[in-house]
Amino acid sequence: MHLPKNLRDLRASGYRPRSIKDELRENLIRLLRDAGRSDADARATGAAAIFPGLVGYETTVIPQLINAILARHDILLLGLRGQAKTRILRTLPTLLDEFMPVVAGSDIWDDPLAPRMSRTRRLLEVHGDDTEIRWIHRDQRYHEKLATPDVTIADLIGEVDIVKHAEGRYLSDEETMHFGLIPRSNRGIFAINELPDLAPRIQVGLFNVLEERDIQIRGYPIRLDLDVLLVFSANPEDYTNRGRIVTPLKDRIGTVIRTHYPFSNAEAMRITRANADLQREAGPPVDVPPHVHEIIEEFVRLARQSPHVNQQSGVSVRTSIAALEVVVANAERRALRFSEPAIVPRVGDLAALQSACRGKIELLLAESEDAEDKLIEALRGEALKNIAEQYIELDSLEPLTASFAGGKTAIEVGDDVGATEVVSNAKTIKGLIPAAETLLKQFANSPAGRRVEGDKAGGGSSAGATASTVARDQHLAAAIELILELLHVSDKLSKYTMRERTIYKK
Repeated sequence: MHLPKNLRDLRASGYRPRSIKDELRENLIRLLRDAGRSDADARATGAAAIFPGLVGYETTVIPQLINAILARHDILLLGLRGQAKTRILRTLPTLLDEFMPVVAGSDIWDDPLAPRMSRTRRLLEVHGDDTEIRWIHRDQRYHEKLATPDVTIADLIGEVDIVKHAEGRYLSDEETMHFGLIPRSNRGIFAINELPDLAPRIQVGLFNVLEERDIQIRGYPIRLDLDVLLVFSANPEDYTNRGRIVTPLKDRIGTVIRTHYPFSNAEAMRITRANADLQREAGPPVDVPPHVHEIIEEFVRLARQSPHVNQQSGVSVRTSIAALEVVVANAERRALRFSEPAIVPRVGDLAALQSACRGKIELLLAESEDAEDKLIEALRGEALKNIAEQYIELDSLEPLTASFAGGKTAIEVGDDVGATEVVSNAKTIKGLIPAAETLLKQFANSPAGRRVEGDKAGGGSSAGATASTVARDQHLAAAIELILELLHVSDKLSKYTMRERTIYKK
């Protein structure tokens, strides 16, 4: 890099001072104009491309975020847990200049051509055009603090340095201070996560920082002309009894943006696939049938609507991610055991949801120790029924149900049964294999199946939608289990589980 090394070269380079909010605004305007000059498809996704990874926010949160930056506002993101609030905050530095010049040796990042701090001005007076310039990368200009009840004013703003005071400096002199996180974020972005957890007196201490950009330490007014963008995240005020955002502070925050959970299972699937760790460097590849992932997202959707779940707490997107990962891991364990060519989750693997969802779903009233597990099991059955009925007409399975009449016919599946054995067992049930093959074709042609297959073609997740030649028995076994489980949750078949083996019979 050939960046100016001293004040003389910096001035000759054409650099001009800008506030942090003007910098963000101008860079955002340039990106929006670049997107506007692109082709129609690029224009449709241009604004979303500025904040990559924020799926489902293209027409809701992102436009509000853009408005806030254009308006030069401090920002509060208000929403339930797992709604990408922190992810949004951490994308803001991408709108900053790649490098920013500061005066070397200054405690606070100050602009060499528009100094605000007395120490910076003194360095410039001493060294003049030979003043050394240091360059700060934009990633270093974002500082984040998780609010906890023990956070103090000294942590955020600063404290009097007794040693400096003893050297003869006045208490009102900025150089008497030991600076906190906010002054050290000068010309950058400072984020406070979970703002209501800050004690009210600490929130009050942020008033002047937001409004007048000056501070007071132990009753002594210290003028610090700070240039910082303050951004916050918070759950709704009635989420817990830990605290709330004091009204005067919220009044001084320019823009408050409400986040939300995905509006559809399709959006939820995109988010989960983008964040779940499904890649395997060695061993069989991961190939997730669309109906398995759809059931997971439907399960989470139902949990967010359940009267037994604390909706003020919410059900995080992390629940979907953890659930998919553990379901794939359960299928991987079976694939390794039976030397199967791919990791293909089946309905039986959804039992692993219990371990992934414990602690992530907050019940309103837990009457017994296993109340959470019972709710997870009930929601899982309802989710499976909802998804399966999108692919299968229950009436069309009447002939298959008749094959189980008399109670003498049964089929064995489960973790302890490999895909080849499941298919072999299904051949003894008249009509089961043809029904499963028809189901596979429906999976391949479904919107979910086409989306996932498109991800594979684009080099994305290794999750698959159609039965590949090498793993056909595994996909057929997955379809067989879905049919059997639908008949069970519809009270057409009984289900008996012993260790890792499951038997379906009339």
